[in-house]
Amino acid sequence: MKATNIKIEHLNNPIGIDIKKPLITWVCEGGESQTAYEIKAFSEGIEIWNSGRQSSDSMQVRFLGELSSRQRVELEIVLYDEKGAAGDVSKAFFEMGLLDSNKDWLAKWINPETENLLEVNKRPASYLKKSFNISEFNKARLYITAHGLYTAFINGQKVSDQVLAPGTSEYSMRLEYQTIDVTGLVHEGDNEMCVILGDGWYRGKSGMNNTEGNLYGSDISLLAQLEADGKCICITDETWQASQMGPIRANGLDFGERVDARIGDGSFASKDYHPVKIENFGYDNLVCSNNVPIREKENFKGKLITTPKGEKVIDFGQNIAGYTSFKCVAGAGAKIRLIHGETLDKDGNFTIDNFQHESMDPAKMVYQETEYICKEGENVYKPLFAIFGFQYMLVESDIPVEDIDFTAIAVYSDMEVTGTFECGNSDVNQLFKNSIWSMKGNFADIPTDCPTRERQGWTGDAAAFAPTGVYLMDCYPVLRKWLNEVRCEQMPDGRIPGVAPKSEFPGKFKLLSDGSAGWADAIGIVPSTLASVYNCTDILDENYEAFKKWVDFTADRATKSRLKAKFKSDKHKKYIVDTGFHWGEWLEPGVDSKAALTEALMKGAPEVPTAYYAYSSTLLGKAAQKLGKKDDASYYSELAENVKEAYRAYFVKKGKIVSDRQASYVRPIALDVISQEEKKEAAATLNQMVIDNGYHLNTGFLSTPYLCHVLTEYGYVDTAYKLLLQDTAPSWLYAVQKGATTIWETWDGKREDGSVHDSLNHYSYGAISGWLFKDVAGINLEYGKIIIEPHPDKSIGYAAATYNSPLGMIKSSWKAEDDGYSYEIEIPVNTTATVKLPGQEEKTLTAGRYCFKN
Repeated sequence: MKATNIKIEHLNNPIGIDIKKPLITWVCEGGESQTAYEIKAFSEGIEIWNSGRQSSDSMQVRFLGELSSRQRVELEIVLYDEKGAAGDVSKAFFEMGLLDSNKDWLAKWINPETENLLEVNKRPASYLKKSFNISEFNKARLYITAHGLYTAFINGQKVSDQVLAPGTSEYSMRLEYQTIDVTGLVHEGDNEMCVILGDGWYRGKSGMNNTEGNLYGSDISLLAQLEADGKCICITDETWQASQMGPIRANGLDFGERVDARIGDGSFASKDYHPVKIENFGYDNLVCSNNVPIREKENFKGKLITTPKGEKVIDFGQNIAGYTSFKCVAGAGAKIRLIHGETLDKDGNFTIDNFQHESMDPAKMVYQETEYICKEGENVYKPLFAIFGFQYMLVESDIPVEDIDFTAIAVYSDMEVTGTFECGNSDVNQLFKNSIWSMKGNFADIPTDCPTRERQGWTGDAAAFAPTGVYLMDCYPVLRKWLNEVRCEQMPDGRIPGVAPKSEFPGKFKLLSDGSAGWADAIGIVPSTLASVYNCTDILDENYEAFKKWVDFTADRATKSRLKAKFKSDKHKKYIVDTGFHWGEWLEPGVDSKAALTEALMKGAPEVPTAYYAYSSTLLGKAAQKLGKKDDASYYSELAENVKEAYRAYFVKKGKIVSDRQASYVRPIALDVISQEEKKEAAATLNQMVIDNGYHLNTGFLSTPYLCHVLTEYGYVDTAYKLLLQDTAPSWLYAVQKGATTIWETWDGKREDGSVHDSLNHYSYGAISGWLFKDVAGINLEYGKIIIEPHPDKSIGYAAATYNSPLGMIKSSWKAEDDGYSYEIEIPVNTTATVKLPGQEEKTLTAGRYCFKN
């Protein structure tokens, strides 16, 4: 038996973390069960920690040694199998960042601009350089970050394959720096470091709302410290030189780049260098990212088409977030203009109108454009400081389009795909693929709503999708990082923002809308999801106080009633939330969302916020129990029961819910705010409503993720499948029928007449893949316990899913036979699974492969 898939703080061999008691996890390979483990830790060849042989089947342990800045720790893990035999040694490592900012940082913040350039989308990139000399050394590390985005080079070689560094965050409180192993790039003697800086999230425009940019500052600055064997050999200081006369003449994340390759050497500035300016920004907000980097991933070669208008358009076949690269041979001055869009319009022509602000205000426009002026000879280009959402690219060029070699490059956080699903229906298979691609397209350092129009870290989207996303991709580090930003943005009164990190200056509407039920509850839903699936309570602990403040704020808000109820004598009133702004169910088919929002603001709509008040109180009580906070566990569990009682008193009449909206039945069942008998009654009514609606859904943003699960849980499996397989709008497969390769924001993003509206890459409705995974194939993971409970149906013939889980590979499949169903299940080493098959007694299985039939 040996340890595989070893991770430190959910990362593979991380360099530059600042978690002083990191969690070590692994998966067992070989044998049947682990009876003990032993871990030794070495630093510079000296043993610094030894767990000793621990009799345990746990596949995680906290590192308990003392750690210091820059320290590299080599781990050796030995596992003992069911016979007590020791297996092969498995190795891993981690390296600490700079743990004492005010002592470890010697570099100075440098600003390359003689005066800050203020006009967004018109600022050139800055080019900085510094020569240095080094004698004999063993290892070299670069610690680097920026206000804006940086791309760094040593001796002409890019220092890492990370892009869009240092990423996005609430910069005033958390500015992440990267630790990069540059040993292979530095050599004895003379060397040169060069850095290009762009606007990025820090001072650029991203999305339609922050039209003026300069959200976190108007400067663009660099902090870099190159060390050899722990000693500084090159730091940012007043000896650096900078120029704005390089090829990138303008840049913006969604704007794109304006490039003149005739300037400089085509890649870097070669003249007009001047001294840099020293800035006193300090180091207090510097943190390690403890996250996976954003990287270039899949590449796509496109197909050239000519539209009815005569436009030359490249169809890359997949809607992605990323950018395009190209190669060509051209004469100096030849121009190439590229515009990136998600779709063609109803007439088959190129468009970017679908993801623009409804006002079509030029200041709010998302251009997604590259303008490139060629140098003489070979030209090779890809953006450094932009990222687009697109499948199609309009090409306007002075040279034949056929002579340009284009490649579309997907760009997202480097998360492993952990979940697969396949069945006998090709449209359903495409739907699952679309869910994964929308996740890829919206996880660039943080989870965002879409990669085009808004690009914001909406809390509601993450809350709706996280219970699915954790099975599809290994997203723990990205969601942990995003939760850090959410906590930074929490208001003093406990309200959780709708968006984190902030992406616009707070106006009246933003201040009004923060604290919306279902959105703000992400501060409890997302950590609870991560803790359950990864069997790790750290995330609960990190977010506990913020979660508690949010629930306490909601409790206080519930005591404030609208005028019509203020003097009503009612023991339940203090648990009903009927004040404040709430998005509500949002985007329900057949409902004017803006009109519904206005009515709720004017008259109140307490059902949704009261349900989430009960749900969050329940989750908080459970989190407190997991963390050993017994008094809190008792208090919030009792609070949850009181809110549930109030909910039933207000919204359930004589055991029944009265509503013509499916969401009104899904929500109280899914959030467990009504009794079991009431759930059965509500589920029966819901089932009939779906049937009467022609097997179409009419749920919106909050309840759609739970719809099929609720039907399945209460025995209406046939209805759930027919709902899944519906291919006319509103339905999941309507988009597939229309050629979608990602999940759309709305159910009819492309109407029957071919007109297109809204974002075509919004991941939240992809939560249906959670039902495919957890209910159809039946794979569930809860605090280290595997539950296999498939729900087969002949309508899709077969289903097969795999999950490369924190416990190892889990597989579950079933196939419809003439006389019933056959099942195949695989349980990983050192685990047990509870298996519940239709018509059979519950089983407990140990590691191995199993076949069943009924």
